[in-house]
Amino acid sequence: MPKFASRFFKHQAGATAIEYALIASLVAVVIVTSLGALGAKLIGTYNIITGQFP
Repeated sequence: MPKFASRFFKHQAGATAIEYALIASLVAVVIVTSLGALGAKLIGTYNIITGQFP
């Protein structure tokens, strides 16, 4: 049992995968947030342009 426990705690592949998943999810949140802000600005710009041409 002690061998299994020491081998289990030395194994880092699971921790690395979780760290990469957390980084990927943070990047996804940043992308979604920035695209949402960009979309709102584009809608405003298109509304201004269409308002100038009756």
